[in-house]
Amino acid sequence: MNNTTDIAISWADMIGHRDYLVRFAQRKLQDPALAEDAVHDVFEAVISGRASFGGRAALRSWLTAVLKNKIIDMIRQRARYASFDMSEDEEDGGAQQIECEMPRPDELAEQRQILSQTMQRIAGLPQALRDVMQFRVLQDESSETVCKRLHISEANLFVRLHRARAQLVC
Repeated sequence: MNNTTDIAISWADMIGHRDYLVRFAQRKLQDPALAEDAVHDVFEAVISGRASFGGRAALRSWLTAVLKNKIIDMIRQRARYASFDMSEDEEDGGAQQIECEMPRPDELAEQRQILSQTMQRIAGLPQALRDVMQFRVLQDESSETVCKRLHISEANLFVRLHRARAQLVC
């Protein structure tokens, strides 16, 4: 049960904050049209009663908070439903390029080469450092398991991991 009463907000009360809200939305969305839409949605929500002002904050602060929520909703919706519409320069019927998330063959080759070099560098580490890298990092064993296997303390495990990583970076 809400103990506060909602305060009626007129169009005149809100319109004075419009420019500020549009600038705020443009900074967040990087798109003037979307910013205008977001501010329009805020005003519509307030006028229709879907958002109600309780008077616990300044009107501008409250409108900004409502706008932030609208922006978050817009970003989530855009991420969920990525637009595959043709761009203006592709109106001749050409399909829009969709970039594949998988690495290209040349990127795969480069990644394999880096992995091979890293594995060789791990193999070249002193035995104590190589073992902690092998068990903790490569085989993803728990710290507790690695410590029991190597008969070392957890602090010593972290020291060895730090030293191993430092040698691999150099």
